[in-house]
Amino acid sequence: MRDFWIIVQQTFMSKVKTKPFIITSIVMILAVFVMANLSKIVDTFSNMGGDTANELVVVMADDTLYQTLVEQVKDKDIEIKRSEKSNEALIKEVKDEKIEAFATITVDENDMIAVTYQTNKMMDDNAVVLEEALNVIQTAKQTEKLSLTPAEVQTLFTPIAFDEKNISTSVKSDEELGQASVLVYILTFLIYMTVIMYSGMIMTDVANEKSSRVMEILISSVSPVKHMFAKVFGMGLLGMMQMSVLGIAAYIAFTTNKSVGTIGELFKFDNVSPMTLVYCVIFFILGYFLYAMLAALLGSIISRTEDASQMMMPMTILIVIAFIITMSGLGNPELAYIKWASYFPFFTPLVMFLRVGLLDLPVWEPLLAIAIMVVTIGLLGWIGARVYRGGVLMYGPSRSLKDIKKAIQLGKE
Repeated sequence: MRDFWIIVQQTFMSKVKTKPFIITSIVMILAVFVMANLSKIVDTFSNMGGDTANELVVVMADDTLYQTLVEQVKDKDIEIKRSEKSNEALIKEVKDEKIEAFATITVDENDMIAVTYQTNKMMDDNAVVLEEALNVIQTAKQTEKLSLTPAEVQTLFTPIAFDEKNISTSVKSDEELGQASVLVYILTFLIYMTVIMYSGMIMTDVANEKSSRVMEILISSVSPVKHMFAKVFGMGLLGMMQMSVLGIAAYIAFTTNKSVGTIGELFKFDNVSPMTLVYCVIFFILGYFLYAMLAALLGSIISRTEDASQMMMPMTILIVIAFIITMSGLGNPELAYIKWASYFPFFTPLVMFLRVGLLDLPVWEPLLAIAIMVVTIGLLGWIGARVYRGGVLMYGPSRSLKDIKKAIQLGKE
């Protein structure tokens, strides 16, 4: 057992001290704090141009309408500037980036307002502000024309009383559903990132040890099976540490920043069932070990780091499919294909947690999925031990997954 923990420690320490790991961790933590302070950062960059007003050039003949429009947008971050230049001259100014946009506003014989808005930006917030303001003005002009009182106008725009009640026994409350959706997003991206990052690290680590012939020294003092499980466990501890640091950073960033508002509220899981949080941890850990076992198995039959990307492809395809299924099921997790996919062990960590988070499932469903995953992990461990025993002694280019059979045969000798 002492040999096992020595390899675990060596695996953990050899990675945690590397520059890529440290830089990746710092970048991830900075990304969290940037997200938490995104509104402040955007405001800062928006104000870097000085105190220049946000101007919108308009061409219009109606003086009354112009005054009404200026009054309508006085509380908005926009200044209406009237121009008498020709359409061609203003288009040239837009192209020369002297102005960002201009609007030509006309009123027909029926007092209906028409606007032609020309801009050099793909998305222009001023266009939205202008449209809303002119809609309000036109509504007021038409109601006055029809001699309607303010109360009658309010009646026209009063929405119907629509109370939706879901009587399904599997649907959770709106509060829990909203927070659980955020939790599903977080777990989905964490597992996706973990599988891609740490499984690849396990595979390349084994390949590096084989290519440098270190593996031959290691397996002379410790069994290949013990070496495989120590690698998986050591890399798992590394991943748990990095994700814990990231989680603590996220908690600090969003709870200490009072300006995050709605975003900060999304990261509060006070309405989420405690069992949902427990399932989150279980599926994350089982998902890691499932793909880590597969990575160690595949990594043992390659002896060059150049072959790692080829062997990673099947795992990448599996996790990408699981990711796509999960994202497609966020709108309706009760679809039949979502249900059946949640029991396929390589999809279970993402898809079953989607169902657990968004639906009130019977206890036996997530427990059955967990049991299937545990059995699959055990099966992969058993097969992996046999492949690893012979695979660590195989050298030369890896041609395909057919090398697994060769590794098993070599391990029997």
